[in-house]
Amino acid sequence: MSEVIVNLHMHTRYSDGSGNHRDIAQAGLAAGVDVVIVTDHNILVQGFEGYYKEKNKKVLMLIGEEVHDQARDPQKNHLLVFGASRELATFAENPQQLIDRVRESGGLAFLAHPDDPAAPAFKETDISWEDWSVQNYNGIELWNALSELKTVIPTKLHGAFYAFFPKLVAHGPIPATIAKWDELLAKGAPVVAIGGSDAHALKMGMAGIHRIIFPYEFHFRTVNTHVITPEPLSGEVNHDKKMIYAGMAAGHCFVGYDLPAPTRGFTFTAQGIEKSVIMGDEISAKNGVTLQAKLPADDAEMRLLKDGVVIQTWKNKLSFAHITTEPGVYRVEAYRKYLGKQRGWIYSNPIYVR
Repeated sequence: MSEVIVNLHMHTRYSDGSGNHRDIAQAGLAAGVDVVIVTDHNILVQGFEGYYKEKNKKVLMLIGEEVHDQARDPQKNHLLVFGASRELATFAENPQQLIDRVRESGGLAFLAHPDDPAAPAFKETDISWEDWSVQNYNGIELWNALSELKTVIPTKLHGAFYAFFPKLVAHGPIPATIAKWDELLAKGAPVVAIGGSDAHALKMGMAGIHRIIFPYEFHFRTVNTHVITPEPLSGEVNHDKKMIYAGMAAGHCFVGYDLPAPTRGFTFTAQGIEKSVIMGDEISAKNGVTLQAKLPADDAEMRLLKDGVVIQTWKNKLSFAHITTEPGVYRVEAYRKYLGKQRGWIYSNPIYVR
């Protein structure tokens, strides 16, 4: 098994970002991520997928799309589309039809920023996901860094403060989004959680001061999706692309906030009488299952949840083991102190004990 750090959900000048694809590649190289997935609004930009290299470093750029109905006011129901073989913005008016077309085109569909509140001081409207009748999507964007920013900027003064101190923003996914994820999981079907930066490298100005809010490189050092793959990236674009998207589709991934400390190396597994599995997989409860998690550092608090409820907590330990015979949806959260506050660090996808 190998681990690939993916930063996803970002925008260029083709929609509402300030940079170009080369800027994003350079930021990815500087931040040390393995993959960046660009998702401009309602346009599938061609010609930029591939490996970008600098000295002994390389980053793989993939191109997806963020689709939403531009005629709708406000423009809710944004869908992240990865790996589709065609442009799909023409289906944006009907979210279920859009999801169906994504699947027919061989792509993955993730509900973007399920909770994205208004920020009236900056004339930003609420663009949360609204149509919860939809089915057959792959998962949701559990942690969206830009959505979280909107929760802490009730005034322009707050916005100016966080523009200069961006490290103080992140605390974790919006609680309502976590609650919604657990609610969806309780219905029985797997729902994969991913984390997105929603990077725009926005240029802002106030009182004669101009600044890029959350540059791409800063975003790429924060909320990432870590994908577990059967082998390391090979350098062959199509092979690696298929492997990454297969891992995301299967839920073989976790959301890591990499700014306080690297989350690379986290594992969550289960061993049963017949097999061992990782995040995203199912396993039988027959004769008992041993759940195990391991952190990359021990100065954190780790919580094991069953069906959305914390059943056990460990502090300052590198690993834990928990034996169960009870079916349920088991997942792990880890928290650590950073800049004076406890912040979310790791959110695993579930192991489904059936």
